[in-house]
Amino acid sequence: MPVIKILPHPDYCPQGDSIEAPRGTSICEALLENGIAIEHACEMSCACTTCHVVVRQGFASLNEQDESEEDLLDRAWGLEPQSRLSCQAIVAGEDLTIEIPKYSINHARENH
Repeated sequence: MPVIKILPHPDYCPQGDSIEAPRGTSICEALLENGIAIEHACEMSCACTTCHVVVRQGFASLNEQDESEEDLLDRAWGLEPQSRLSCQAIVAGEDLTIEIPKYSINHARENH
């Protein structure tokens, strides 16, 4: 089973972590199933950017982005060429290393 290495994040994973993820599951699902409470304000329906991650290793093994994801990512804080919405990035056979950005655009959490 592929391993997802999560780099340290002060809120979600202060020490970093490594989890196993079944092929065919999204990165977001894998994180949530392993107790890493990444934001996902739209309940994984590809309607926001709160589950944005940067894939530091294994990016090419993920499924291709569709147009909806590409359009949303343009609004994500800290966008990089290896950025994905974790709810849309499907784990294949390769291990991954991901970084959860320090900030997300989440109006509800920011009390707007």
